[in-house]
Amino acid sequence: MIELKEITEDNFIDAFNLKLASGQESFVSHPVRSLAQAYVYRDQCQPFGIYLEGKMIGYVMVIYDYDIPEYDIWHMMIDESMQGHGYGSEALDRVIDYIKTKPFGDSGRVVLTCNKNNAAALKLYKCKGFSATGAEEDDEIELVITVK
Repeated sequence: MIELKEITEDNFIDAFNLKLASGQESFVSHPVRSLAQAYVYRDQCQPFGIYLEGKMIGYVMVIYDYDIPEYDIWHMMIDESMQGHGYGSEALDRVIDYIKTKPFGDSGRVVLTCNKNNAAALKLYKCKGFSATGAEEDDEIELVITVK
């Protein structure tokens, strides 16, 4: 079973050691960059390791945008060695469960962006109920879902 664990001084090196599959560098930022952003936005975000049986197999960050307000899912990735087993789908379920607790603010709007050429991720997000908003920037499309 997949679980989320906060990134701390005890496990951040494990996040650095995650690897993207060849060609995925244009789809998602590596956790090193994301953790730098997490530091800057530390009052409104939470980075997580995605764990399977006690081993970090992925990374995701949840950030709250107070201006809109909405929750944003940033930089979700599964290590190249663990892709194709449904772990991303299960991890997304855990992320949505976390957001439902409204840890930063009272919004049910959840937004993420996805490279329009990332067919696997787009399929996953649409299967989970996300729909395109029509907003696009460069090669990224915005998707949204409302949760209670």
